[in-house]
Amino acid sequence: MKIFNFLGKAAMVVAIAIFALGVNSVEAKKGKKIGIQLYSVMNAMNADPKGSIDRLAEMGYNVFELVQWGGNPKVFGLDAAEFKAYCDSKGINVVSTHSSLQEDPAKEAEVMENWRKLFAVQKAVGGKYFVIPSYRVNYTEAEVKKMADYFNRVGKIAKEEFGLMLGYHNHSQEYKNLEGTNKVMWEYLVENTNPEYVFFELDVYWCTMGEKDPVAYLQKYPERIKMLHIKDEFVIGESGKINFEGIFKQFYKNGYKDFVVEIETPRELRAARGDAEAAKKTNEAMFEAAKKSAEYLQKAKFVK
Repeated sequence: MKIFNFLGKAAMVVAIAIFALGVNSVEAKKGKKIGIQLYSVMNAMNADPKGSIDRLAEMGYNVFELVQWGGNPKVFGLDAAEFKAYCDSKGINVVSTHSSLQEDPAKEAEVMENWRKLFAVQKAVGGKYFVIPSYRVNYTEAEVKKMADYFNRVGKIAKEEFGLMLGYHNHSQEYKNLEGTNKVMWEYLVENTNPEYVFFELDVYWCTMGEKDPVAYLQKYPERIKMLHIKDEFVIGESGKINFEGIFKQFYKNGYKDFVVEIETPRELRAARGDAEAAKKTNEAMFEAAKKSAEYLQKAKFVK
């Protein structure tokens, strides 16, 4: 009887330990806020939004940034409320979206009304940021000043009417000088937009490819950069070209924490239109890259 009690207690201790390890592993997986820009798996999201959300949640992603091109009130084919409810059920928060409308002085009121429609969708899914992913402009000081003024007007509507903050996302070309000057376009845009209405989402890969240092910009503009796009050549951390540790440490030091992974589809994986097998192969490759990227960030001690 004593032997049975001893073995029973031992088994119970082992079971408790295994359970605790399981709980800890789940907590560890969910402990970090790791986001992803859904553009990374956009084809899959369009085809099967709920199944794709399930896969990303299983990988440990618990923050989303959306793509809301074209002013479609649907979010990957779902009503905004349904999309939000499904994300909520998976413990996923929507932090932001990407969309853009070009300025048209002849149709100012119409353009601003279309912005309001986009902001309403974003507000319905619960995000706090709205990011312009790119904008067509000639790189002259006069044109970029007009761009900055336009962003200020749009940002004022976003904040005062919807409680959202308007942001701008860079590519590598924004680190060129304005024509005939020694002024860097991106820096000029930062310095000529109103911090009350406009912030910046720093894409650390494109900044690096533009031959600038993301850490230096985080130090120079600590209050303006409120989000990061964590990007690499493909899988996060594999190229060794991006100073992720320095970037995260400075970002946290600045008092911010919102970041999302974005993965560009490599040229060799871009599926031919109408080629179902190629599309399937591409989708799987993108999910695998997303999985490896999440694992890298979960393991990285410098990511909180």
